[in-house]
Amino acid sequence: MRLLKLVPDNTNLKFVSLRNWAFGLTLALSILAVGLVFTRGLNMGVDFVGGVLIEEKFAIPPSIDQVRTEVDRLGVGEASIQSFSDPKTLSIRLPIPNSTDEGATNRLVKKVSDDLAVKFPGATFSKYDTISGKVSDELISKGLLAVGLAILGIALFAVVRFEWQFGVSTVVAIVHDLLMTLGFFALTQFEFDLNIVAAVLTIISYSINDKIVIDDRIRENMRRYRKMDMREIIDLSVNETLPRTVMTSVTILLALLAMLVLGGHVLRGFTAAMILGIVVGTYSSIYVSSSLLITLGLRADPAPGKATAADGAERVGPRTPR
Repeated sequence: MRLLKLVPDNTNLKFVSLRNWAFGLTLALSILAVGLVFTRGLNMGVDFVGGVLIEEKFAIPPSIDQVRTEVDRLGVGEASIQSFSDPKTLSIRLPIPNSTDEGATNRLVKKVSDDLAVKFPGATFSKYDTISGKVSDELISKGLLAVGLAILGIALFAVVRFEWQFGVSTVVAIVHDLLMTLGFFALTQFEFDLNIVAAVLTIISYSINDKIVIDDRIRENMRRYRKMDMREIIDLSVNETLPRTVMTSVTILLALLAMLVLGGHVLRGFTAAMILGIVVGTYSSIYVSSSLLITLGLRADPAPGKATAADGAERVGPRTPR
C-alpha cells in the first residue's frame, strides 16, 4: 500500500524569497489585531468579569432588543445580551445580587427565566454560571501569568538548545500567534473565557512544536552545508519538514472541524480558536520565524571542510552538538 503524501518529497518552494511580503503582511495583521482589541474589546466571559450568565433558549429567534427591554424592566441590573451561532439561543449576563442570601442568585435566575417564558412562549431556561468579581480578577492574573511563563520558558529553551536568534524568532512567532487569536475574538465577539485561555496555551504548544522541528533541521543543515547561503539552507530545511508540517496540520484540522460542527456552541469558541491557531501557527513557523533568522544575522558555522556537495555547498561529517 502506498503511503498518503500531501506534499511531494522533491518539493522545492522558495519561501525565503517571499519573506518581505510575509513580514509586511504579519505587521499589518498584528496592527489590525491590536486595533480591534482596543476599539472593540474582548467579550470577556463570566469567568473574568464576574456576574451571573444565564443561557436561554427560544422557540423562534427573538429580537435581542426586545429581550433586553424585558430584562431591564425587571430591575435586576444592566444586562449584557449576546446571541450564539444558534439564533434561538441567547446568553444574558447580569450583575451578581448584592444580597448575602445564598438563594438570591437562584431567585434572580428564576425571575428572569419565568418572565421570559411568559413574554416569549416556548422560551426555556438552559443553564447558568456565576462567579464573584474577586475570583474573576484572580483568574485574569493567573491566566496572564500562565501565558507569560509559557512564552518565557519556550524562549529560554530555544536559546539554550540552539542560538539566541532562534529564541528571538520564537518569541516573535508566538506573540504573532497570540495577537491573531486576540484580534479574531475581538472581531467575532466570541466569548473569551477560561476555555479560550486553555486554547491559547494549546496553540502556543503546537506552534513551538512545529517551529522546533524546523529549527532543528536548520541547525543540522547549517553544519552539513557550511558554505551554503543561509537563504538556501532555510528553504531546504523548510521544504524537508514541509510534508510532516502539512500532514500534522491537516490531521488536527479534520478533528477540529468535526468538533466545530458537532460539538455545539459550548465548544465553538474553543474550537474556532484552535483552528485559527493551527493555521496561523503553521504560517508563522514557515514564513515568520524561519525567515527572521536571516534578519537577525544567523550564519552557518564557518569551519572549513573538504568534500563539496551539490550547489557548491561544503559537506562535512556530523559533529557533537555544542
